[in-house]
Amino acid sequence: MKKRDKMSHDDHGLTAAEIRAFIDEGFIRIDHAFSADVALACWNELWADAGLSPDDPSGWVEPVVRVGHKFTPPFVAAGNTPRLHRAYDQLVGSGRWVRPNGLGTFPIRFPSSKSPPDTGWHIDVSFGMENPDFMEWRANVRSRGRALLMLFLISDVGPDDAPTKVRKGSHRILAKELLPYGEAGATLRELSKDNYASSEGCEEVFATGKAGTVYLCHPFLVHSAQPHRGTTPRFMAQPPLLPAGDFDPSLPPSPVQIAIREACGLTISRHGA
Repeated sequence: MKKRDKMSHDDHGLTAAEIRAFIDEGFIRIDHAFSADVALACWNELWADAGLSPDDPSGWVEPVVRVGHKFTPPFVAAGNTPRLHRAYDQLVGSGRWVRPNGLGTFPIRFPSSKSPPDTGWHIDVSFGMENPDFMEWRANVRSRGRALLMLFLISDVGPDDAPTKVRKGSHRILAKELLPYGEAGATLRELSKDNYASSEGCEEVFATGKAGTVYLCHPFLVHSAQPHRGTTPRFMAQPPLLPAGDFDPSLPPSPVQIAIREACGLTISRHGA
């Protein structure tokens, strides 16, 4: 990874059009969300944690190597820039999210003739993790336990570098499917029983960009990993943005909640999803 000159951007926040795109499409892309210097520091730490070297491709044997959560200063800095804090406020609501204390997890993807074992369409479930069977972990229509799905690009990611695929607008389909399950929510097993066939007609988009790019995604966005067809390993974090507390119907609805309510045909009012 080559170090690039740091670029400065004023913290103007998301435009009304960007917020509307998030509601309709399920994600927004923020370029230069954190600096090239921070990305490089994260990249170096992840190589060390993986026990591999960017200068020794002979060690790149597996198609994916996973590193857990990282809480060192570069990772804290990446998740807490003024631009991102402003976007969290705009999409989730001021005071309704928890400041990230790090990033993770990290699926590091390598060029390989082997098929990675973790491709497949899914949403990230957000509660019930005390169950040892991860297929019983759950999501509900209020997105208990998750305010956003986030994709942090630690390296440059092009179309051949195993970018995450997302299905544009699929969050609205999943919101409708979650509605009948109520507060208890649906298990990952129930949600994935037909491999998310209801979202097959959605346009597929690759999460590409320069190191320092962040995709802020609706928690219900259907997405998938894919094999690496390029030459340079791909480094990315996929943390949640956690909610600060339980659902509070007295607060005005956030864009995350508005997307859910519109998808379910519910009236948009002061009350959230």
